[in-house]
Amino acid sequence: MTDRCGTVAILGRPNVGKSTLLNRLLGQKLAITSHKAQTTRHALLGVKSRDDGQILYVDTPGMHQRGGSALNRLLNRTARAALADVDVILLVVEALRFTDEDALALEAAAAAGPPVLAAVNKVDRVKDKSALLPYLQQLGERHDFIEIVPLSAHTGDQVTLLEDRILARLPAGQRLFPDDQLTDRSERFFAAELLREQLTRRYAQELPYAVTVEIERFEAHDGRYLIHAIVWVEREGQKAIIIGRGGEALKATATQARRQMQQMFGCPVHLEVWVKVKASWSSDDAALVSLGYGD
Repeated sequence: MTDRCGTVAILGRPNVGKSTLLNRLLGQKLAITSHKAQTTRHALLGVKSRDDGQILYVDTPGMHQRGGSALNRLLNRTARAALADVDVILLVVEALRFTDEDALALEAAAAAGPPVLAAVNKVDRVKDKSALLPYLQQLGERHDFIEIVPLSAHTGDQVTLLEDRILARLPAGQRLFPDDQLTDRSERFFAAELLREQLTRRYAQELPYAVTVEIERFEAHDGRYLIHAIVWVEREGQKAIIIGRGGEALKATATQARRQMQQMFGCPVHLEVWVKVKASWSSDDAALVSLGYGD
């Protein structure tokens, strides 16, 4: 049997479930998730190796219209750039919804050129299943999709079918990664992401987009990792919120992040976290580059 191998860009508006779908496709957690928009800020490669081929998934930031900061513009550019030189674009939409931001993502997918497969996510939340068929018909009229697959990234329903249909569309070719490799990102990168995930989940209402994480030190000592992280915010008031009374809020956040790191890295982790202010970092292109965005 000839192997198939190719790259698939996962595209869609914020909060449509792209990262949850990536994790489900890979069979383990790689992308951080939360109910807050713009949780995903980097294009993230996830490698799925099967007996009959290898699929290189690229998760992308949610395409959005709101916000004009440098960070907002960068996230949209990152999503569009990920569409270059891929074999298939997987457009993720939410069952029974199609917003202006969904239209923006579809427009970008259509303009990029590769064939587009639509994944209609969150069907498990649809109480009246009879409403799905008209929605799928209307979606099919918006673009000449190679396939439309209703599914639930949360429950896993139809996800294997989706992957089978994706692999069938990929070209024959040799695998590009060892079968045991999951991504091309470093553990240092994931340390920052796992801490940012906990910050996003804990402070989503108070600090929507004003938080980022920089790993200042990442070293291995005697079978354990020593990690020093800086949480950057834009104002002193935000710093006070994250630290909390007596530092208890920051301690709880760091503890949960450390547990997630230990689970991912498979070794003990000593994590120290500091909170610092970098005024208006999300509106400063140079600051974004210094903090690792745009890589």
